[in-house]
Amino acid sequence: MSIVVTGATGHLGRHVVEQLLEKVPADQVTAVVRTPEKASDFAERGVKIAVADYNAPETFDGLLASGDKVLLISGSEVGSDRIGQHKVVIDAAKAAGVALLAYTSAPGSLTAALADDHRGTEKALLESGLPYALLRNGWYHENYTENLAPVLQYNAVTHAAGEGRVSSASRADYAAAAVAVLTGEGHENQTYELGGDVAWSLAEYAAELSRQTGKEIADNRFSADALVGILAGAGLPEPFAVILAGVDASIEKGELVVDSGDLSRLAGRPTTPLAEAIAAGLKA
Repeated sequence: MSIVVTGATGHLGRHVVEQLLEKVPADQVTAVVRTPEKASDFAERGVKIAVADYNAPETFDGLLASGDKVLLISGSEVGSDRIGQHKVVIDAAKAAGVALLAYTSAPGSLTAALADDHRGTEKALLESGLPYALLRNGWYHENYTENLAPVLQYNAVTHAAGEGRVSSASRADYAAAAVAVLTGEGHENQTYELGGDVAWSLAEYAAELSRQTGKEIADNRFSADALVGILAGAGLPEPFAVILAGVDASIEKGELVVDSGDLSRLAGRPTTPLAEAIAAGLKA
């Protein structure tokens, strides 16, 4: 039996593998990567490395084995055929007869275009008949705290989320939930709505940034259409700008408030406070 993690050298995947190594022997972990050099540190610690690509179905032939538990981390290439990419892994898992396929999805309440690929993947997974676990990850702190440069340059948080709130958490928090599912029992055919313990608004985010930096960080609110123009003007591809503005519109409607308590319950601890993530982002 092996625990297999796809996208293992990505932002979330690295956290998952690191936390798995605290729970199980390294030779029970298989890291699926596109570039093996990026996983050399894992290999040195005894993790099995498998080279495969969502865009090359043949690379998954024979990679999975009966009894494996698999974490399918969603592809990051927004705008590509992500459902098709994910089905490559689902088909390989079904052929192998894996014990569980866990998928990092999006909150069930999210209607933004960003969620469409997740809903399509969930449908394919349920139709496959595989034992599944849907890890419906909410927003990451790092979506904000790793992109502080423009905020600090202009002393403003620019958004179209109005007074909407976000139940975000750190990648490490979501990884802890995934590890609990991969190493625990009784998670077959379960859906977990995952979000941080405390929901916050962009105005509160700006206020916390002001407190930690000693600067006056403004809370600049725009319409979704205006935000698309601002982001595109700053150099973002317009289709991606539309997706980001769509997420803000969803935040305004309350679609990224996740109050199930599933995340802290699975992780076995409270989720990381936003203020802590901001402090780490400012140090980076």
